[in-house]
Amino acid sequence: MPSSSGYAKVNGLEMYYEVHGPAAAARRPLVLLHGGVHTVGLSFAAVLPALAADRRVVAPELQGHGHTADTDRDLTVPNLASDVVALLDELGIRQADFLGFSLGGLTALEVAVRHPERVGRLVLAATQYRQDGYHDDVRKPDFTSPRLPSQADFQEMAEAYAAVAPHPEHFQDFLGKVTGAARAPLPWTADDLCGLGTPTLLVVGDRDFVRVEHAAEMRELIPQARLAVLPSTTHVELMGRTSLLVPLLTEFLD
Repeated sequence: MPSSSGYAKVNGLEMYYEVHGPAAAARRPLVLLHGGVHTVGLSFAAVLPALAADRRVVAPELQGHGHTADTDRDLTVPNLASDVVALLDELGIRQADFLGFSLGGLTALEVAVRHPERVGRLVLAATQYRQDGYHDDVRKPDFTSPRLPSQADFQEMAEAYAAVAPHPEHFQDFLGKVTGAARAPLPWTADDLCGLGTPTLLVVGDRDFVRVEHAAEMRELIPQARLAVLPSTTHVELMGRTSLLVPLLTEFLD
């Protein structure tokens, strides 16, 4: 359970966020940015207790996700990143570490590229910088690829949405909107990654959406980057691999 939660008025949204961990922690706050069609809990329930043990963790729900109602505004990575920066301003947080998963990783990368002074350390989980960073069977799915979420996974997303969304009847429309955002052109070049001065940890599963070769390319482009590839791990399973993931995250963030 969060220590506190609330809503912030940012860029025309009533943006929901949770705060976990000790308020007076000496370390930089950590911002968690969830995956597409996820809530905070779906993405981070497995790792949150360890991450919030001795640091303040701020976990918003992005436009249209979870408790945060959607608007008519386009759902784009730059818009999502602008919302996160505005939330940090509202909370009086000048700089934070970031952990973003999937769509949240794209959002975190956009914050790091456009607002480098706001990011201390950066963890990008299952995150690509070009759309061809995904495997072909993910980019053009026939819904038989073992890399893709199962029907049970989609059901879990739908149930989590229905439990907290202001308009749960909009799930199918929202799913289409997020799918469109995930397939849109991404706003970075190799030069943007070469210019990142932020210590960065890249994490992918060996059966993830993101090609391991693409993650390795990002590792070479970002000057202070590390790469971890988790074995026998799909995209959906990645954030739940706590025995492997928690030591990596705590060592890097500390």
